[in-house]
Amino acid sequence: MALSRFWGLFPIHIALLLGFCFAEDPFVFYDFEVSYITASPLGVPQQVIAINNKFPGPTINATTNNNVVVNVRNKLDESLLIHWSGIQQRRSSWQDGLPGTNCPIPAKWNWTYQFQVKDQIGSFFYFPSLHFQRAAGGFGGFIINNRDIIPIPFDTPDGDITILIGDWYTRNHTALRKALDGGKELGMPDGVLINGKGPYRYNNTLVPDGIEYETINVHPGKTYRLRVHNVGISTSLNFRIQSHNLLLAETEGSYTVQQNYTSLDIHVGQSYSFLLTTDQNASTDYYIVASARFVNESQWKRVTGVAILRYSNSKGKAAGPFPDPPQDEYDKTFSMNQARSIRWNVSASGARPNPQGSFRYGSINVTEIFVLKNKPPVTIDGKRRTTLSGISFVNSATPIRLADQFKVKGVYKLDFPNRPLTGPPKMETSVINGTYRGFMEVILQNNDTKVQTYHMSGYAFFVVGMDYGDWSENSQGTYNKWDGIARTTTQVYPGAWTAILISLDNVGVWNLRTENLDSWYLGQETYVRVVNPEATNKTELPMPDNALYCGALGKLQKPQDISLATSITGSRSKLFFMVLMIASALFLLSR
Repeated sequence: MALSRFWGLFPIHIALLLGFCFAEDPFVFYDFEVSYITASPLGVPQQVIAINNKFPGPTINATTNNNVVVNVRNKLDESLLIHWSGIQQRRSSWQDGLPGTNCPIPAKWNWTYQFQVKDQIGSFFYFPSLHFQRAAGGFGGFIINNRDIIPIPFDTPDGDITILIGDWYTRNHTALRKALDGGKELGMPDGVLINGKGPYRYNNTLVPDGIEYETINVHPGKTYRLRVHNVGISTSLNFRIQSHNLLLAETEGSYTVQQNYTSLDIHVGQSYSFLLTTDQNASTDYYIVASARFVNESQWKRVTGVAILRYSNSKGKAAGPFPDPPQDEYDKTFSMNQARSIRWNVSASGARPNPQGSFRYGSINVTEIFVLKNKPPVTIDGKRRTTLSGISFVNSATPIRLADQFKVKGVYKLDFPNRPLTGPPKMETSVINGTYRGFMEVILQNNDTKVQTYHMSGYAFFVVGMDYGDWSENSQGTYNKWDGIARTTTQVYPGAWTAILISLDNVGVWNLRTENLDSWYLGQETYVRVVNPEATNKTELPMPDNALYCGALGKLQKPQDISLATSITGSRSKLFFMVLMIASALFLLSR
C-alpha cells in the first residue's frame, strides 16, 4: 500500500528531483558544420568557409549566464579552431579557441565547445582563428541578451539586426597566406562585404552587373537595434546610413552614453550597437555604406561596401550621392576625438543589477605597467615578421595552457619585457607573467603607418587615454578615470598610443593581439598568463574531459576521437539515466 502510494506520487518526486538538478543556468545548443562552399560575393567565384552551408554563419543568441554548447564538425581539409571574440570565458581559457589554449580540431573531426557567458551582455562575434581562415569567412554574430530582471537603458527595440562588414579579397585564404609567407604584402582589398554580399550597383564602372547585395527591410516609425561588427582583415571602415542618424548605445558588452553620430569609424575586430529610428519619408530606399578609412580615397573607391535600407512603404530605388564620409584628410584628430567621445554609461545596469559605474576603476592602484610597441614589419632570420616590443611571437606546437597542466618544460618563456627591447628583434614564445588580482596598465604604442586594433581575451579593459606622439608617465595625467569605456578591442592610431587598464581577476592564459589579420599572422601578439597560487576550481574550472592533445602531449590523444559531449552534458545525462533506473526498479518492486 505504502509502495503503491509512493508510486502514485512518483511523477511528482521525479519532477521535483529533475527540477532541482536542472535548476542551474539554462543551456543553448548549436551544431556547426564547417565546410568550404563556392561563392561569388564580388562577382568572382571563390572558395569561402561556410557554417551549416551558410556564409556568413548563423548568429548565436544567448542570455546572460547561459551555458553555450557548440558542437563543431570540421569538414575542411585543414585543422580548425573557433574563437569567440569578446566572450570572457570566465574561469575557462580552455574554451577560448586559440592556439595558446587549445589544440586544433583536426580535419574531419568533431569537437564540442562548452562555456558559460557569465555576467556578460552585448554584441560580439566568432571566427576561425587558425591558418588565416578568417579571410575566407567562417564568422558570425554572437548576441548576449540581458536577463528579464535587468532593465536595458532604452526602450525595447522593434527589431534586432546583425550587420557584418569587412574588407575582402577574391584570392582564397590559402593564396593570401602564401603571399605573407613569401614576404609579400597583401595589397589593396578587392572590396568590402556587408553580410557576406558585395555592393549594390551604385556605379556601373566600379560595380559589375549581377552582384548580390544585402537589403535590410524595415517598417516606418520603428526603432531597430543594429549590431555592426568589422570582421575584416586590416581595413578600418566608416559606417553610415543615408539620411539617418546612428544613436550609439552599446559596444562589446558595455552600455555607452547615448550619442548620435552621422557616421562612425569601426576598426578591425570592433563591434557597436546603434539604435536606428526609421523616421524618414521613404521617398526612396537609402544607402548603407561602409567605406575604407585612412587611405587614398581616390585609389580605394572600389573598397566600399553598399547595402540598401528599404522601408516597407518605399517609393523607389536609392538615389543621390552617398552620405558624406568624414572630411578629415588633413585633420588626423577627427577620428581620435570621435573615439574619445565614446564613454561608459555609469548609471546603466549591465549584466548585473548594480550600475556599471559602481566598479570605480579610477581609484584602483596600478600594480604593473607594460609598454607594448609595434613597428612596421622587419626581417628576422630571413623571414618578414611583425613584432610587439621587439618580439615576434611563435606559437608552440603544445598550447601554453596544456603545457602548464602537464608541467611540460620549455614550451614558452615567462619573460615578456615591461618595456620594448632595445636590441635586435627576435622570434620567441614569450609570455607576460600577470599577477592574479593585480591591476595592469598597458600602453599600446603604434609606430607603424596604419591603424592597429588590439584585442585581449578573457577581459573587458578600460580605455582611459589616447593621443599622438610617444607615451610618457606624464601622459597618465590625461587619463579618463571615471567613464572610460570598458570593451575588448581598441584602436591605436599610427604614430600614437592608447592606454588601457585591466583587472586581472580571470585565471587562465589570455591572448593579447593585434586584430589586423596580416600583422597577427606574422607574429604581433603575446599571451598573459594569470595563475592563482592557490589552485581551486572556484577560480579555474578543470580541464574539460574532451580536451585534445597535441605537440609534446600528442601521444595522449586517442585516434579518431569524435567528441560529441562534454563533461557537464555528460553528467546531466548520467543523472537522468540514474533517475530512470530508480524509476524502473521501483516499478518492478511494485508489481
